[in-house]
Amino acid sequence: MDCFVNRDDELSRLRGCYESDGAEMVVVFGRRRLGKTQLVQHSLSDRDDAVVYQATETTSQIQLDEFVDVASENFSGITQIKQNWEALLGYLGDQDGIVVLDEFPYLIDADESLPSVIQRLWDQRLQSTSGTLVLIGSSISMMEEATLLGNSPLYGRFTERLDLRPLNFAAAQEFLPDEYVPEERIFMWGIFGGVPYYLDGVDLGRDLGTVLTEEVLSQKGYLHNEPEYVLRTELTDPNRYFAILTAIAAGKTTSNEIAQAIGIDGKQISTYTQKLERLRLIEREVPITEEKAKSRRGRYRILDPLFRFWFRFVYGREDRYERLGENAYDAVIEPELPDFVSHEFERLCQDALPGLYPAETFLDIGRWWYKQHEVDVVGFTIDGTMVVGECKFTNAPLDYGALASLEDHAAEIRWTPDGDERNTEYALFARNGATQSVQEAVSERDDVQLFELGDITKHA
Repeated sequence: MDCFVNRDDELSRLRGCYESDGAEMVVVFGRRRLGKTQLVQHSLSDRDDAVVYQATETTSQIQLDEFVDVASENFSGITQIKQNWEALLGYLGDQDGIVVLDEFPYLIDADESLPSVIQRLWDQRLQSTSGTLVLIGSSISMMEEATLLGNSPLYGRFTERLDLRPLNFAAAQEFLPDEYVPEERIFMWGIFGGVPYYLDGVDLGRDLGTVLTEEVLSQKGYLHNEPEYVLRTELTDPNRYFAILTAIAAGKTTSNEIAQAIGIDGKQISTYTQKLERLRLIEREVPITEEKAKSRRGRYRILDPLFRFWFRFVYGREDRYERLGENAYDAVIEPELPDFVSHEFERLCQDALPGLYPAETFLDIGRWWYKQHEVDVVGFTIDGTMVVGECKFTNAPLDYGALASLEDHAAEIRWTPDGDERNTEYALFARNGATQSVQEAVSERDDVQLFELGDITKHA
């Protein structure tokens, strides 16, 4: 499988830096498992003027020794250079070479002065060369502290910044077998999302039950310990964060609900949630009609579907699945899976909205809620149209009550276009079609549309 699906822009930007006549400093960051290392290595596949060093957790002297060994393959003269980072990187810069320091946070752990050394080297020597320095890191917090925040030594010196994110739905589909029907595609997306490491590392040619049983539920599975591994590499004391993620996965989504669930003071919870947000493990959502910074109605969601699955179904239940064996999926997972996947299904419907309404230009798309009212999909357009949608990822067809409820909830949304009355359109998104009464409403009214899974997967 091509692990560089949907990465053409990043590859082009990297290669542009290598071919530049001036000095370039590039930072490549993002959470683990998104393919940062593979991306940079692929960008250098046809070059012989690069040094790619992947650091490990060891002493600074061993790192320097290993770096020289790697660099000497293309730059033999480096063995004659004094072994410190300033001399070695300065020499390679003078050769107009490309230097990649992968797992840069490990280098900082061993020598905390390294960012300052690179700052001085860049300011005094490297800028007059046409060399390229690429710094890669998966520890988002450390990469920010060392390179991106205003008080970091390297702040403002990067000529290129690549913030790698998970693949979107369309790109992730390239990892799935062609014979998958839309329903299977949504189930896989709702569990594995757009992380290349998951999609490329698991044999998705098998049925979903087999994949989850062997790769996630089994203690020998490829992804069984994945969330725990990622958290323990990012957090020195992860237990409370585990508790927070477990609470969110169980449906406790407000700050107060989370605090009560894990037994801490509500005023303390923001310290932990902000850290998880920085690590891109959770996100705080607010109703589409409100400003995020001012809203008091925020809800937290786990961003990675596999993490949400793991904390809902796996964490703390391993012994149970071992006892159930091959029956675990049928007995515990399958009955709850449509409800679990429905959260990601709603976001797919939001993403598909512009393609499903091609005549409209949307200003904002999201969710809305207030007290007992909630709307899964809300889109505001530049011409004063508000598109509201109800999503049903259930075995039963969508019934007329869903449409009536959508109309009632939509009437409570406080949004008025500038100087105009709004026009409201109703979108119904259904996994298993709709009842006769809904189909009649769709055929008789010009403000209601029904979309099935094929429509959604085509445009998401």
